[in-house]
Amino acid sequence: MKQAIVSPDNLRSLATVSEAVEFQDISFHPLTNGEESEVLEFLAERPIHTMIMAGHIRDNGLDSSLNRGCFYACRNREGRLEGVALIGHFTLIETRSEAALPVFARLAQSCRNIHLMMGEHDKIQRFWGHYATDDQPPRSVCRELLFEQRWPVEALQSVPDLRLATPADLEQVLLVQGQMAFAESGINPLEVDPKGFRRRCARRVEQQRVWVWVENGQLIFKADLISDTPQAIYLEGIYVDPRERGNGIGSRCMSQLGQTLLARTDSLCVFVNEQSPRARSFFERTGFKLRSHYDTIFLQQENG
Repeated sequence: MKQAIVSPDNLRSLATVSEAVEFQDISFHPLTNGEESEVLEFLAERPIHTMIMAGHIRDNGLDSSLNRGCFYACRNREGRLEGVALIGHFTLIETRSEAALPVFARLAQSCRNIHLMMGEHDKIQRFWGHYATDDQPPRSVCRELLFEQRWPVEALQSVPDLRLATPADLEQVLLVQGQMAFAESGINPLEVDPKGFRRRCARRVEQQRVWVWVENGQLIFKADLISDTPQAIYLEGIYVDPRERGNGIGSRCMSQLGQTLLARTDSLCVFVNEQSPRARSFFERTGFKLRSHYDTIFLQQENG
């Protein structure tokens, strides 16, 4: 049996390997531009569970620094896909066989910039079992609930000023998004990666992926479309000004946004922290249904 050979210093160097390396009964190889159709077809079999990876591929292709990691495939002896993974800052896996998990875990062990791993509870726990060593506790583990909304959406009072963000809104969007990221992960991207964080937020605004309601110069509501596919749109960073909460503003904005977006996709999805009953209640009131339980594992950073 051959063992997959991975550089301990630079996972991306594997992208130069021209052929797959055998590992047990399956093989893996780095995915490159030109293989998108096959990979997207594979991911579309479970669209709400793969929407983030599919969104990255549709936006950036398979081989792009914008993905902040590398895409890999696992194949069986017949050459059919058994798994696809994005391994990097934000690590995601989608597998059809148990044999793909240790392969992807071995690849992840050689990546030095993983910030978090996310996946369905049972699968990510098995993946962690292959990945972690005895002296490698996670920095934190967050249990999240995947909620989905489908048509029809209850029509509430309209919000005439709900619109796509423009570059003029960027500073307020940056500040709010940074605060939300810190509350979730304990790391403020405005402090650890201000240029990269600004660049990513600005790109979403340019892509017309950020919806806002601004009144008298104050950001009242915000929602980001992180992934946008024909099967599912993943919403993140949903924010209501604390001074306006409890007035039905969030429900009205989500109702209007749902009616707009579900005209071009099958479902809208959000992740809700299990420790946030208020957020769960909000999405349930606005027509979202619980679909699955997820774990997000935040890793210790090597620089401390």
